[in-house]
Amino acid sequence: MSIFTSKTQKKAIFSTILGLFSLILGIFSISGCSKTGASEQDQMISFAKSHSINYTTDPSGILYEIITPGNSTHPSATNTITVTYTGLLMNGSQFDAGTISYPLNQLIPGWGIAVPKIGVGGEIKVLIPSSLGYGSAGAGSSIPGNSPLYFDIKLSAVK
Repeated sequence: MSIFTSKTQKKAIFSTILGLFSLILGIFSISGCSKTGASEQDQMISFAKSHSINYTTDPSGILYEIITPGNSTHPSATNTITVTYTGLLMNGSQFDAGTISYPLNQLIPGWGIAVPKIGVGGEIKVLIPSSLGYGSAGAGSSIPGNSPLYFDIKLSAVK
């Protein structure tokens, strides 16, 4: 009977340790995600305030200000858009600028949310959390992983 009790006790101890380990791991992963999300949101809000962007918060987490609404032609995900844009990191350094024509659904998800808010001739300023940008991988050497991004976008055509 003592061997049975010993195995039962070992099993109970192992289960308790495993349960505690799972609990601790869960707490660390939740707190890590919360801090990252909150700090990105804080960075975006601080950037918006320091650049006089009177933002609206989209349910997705992007912050945006429509500068010019444009006409009634708004793009959908499958449209090819032509835009002139500037992209900045939260420290103010420019990582890209130019004029491009691409299907909207081939661009970062944040653009798919922001650009349809304006029509042709419109301009929008948008702050995009990393989860709707380039995520933890970043992009090349100019956009580090987990970087929220700022874009000034002018929509000139929708096809």
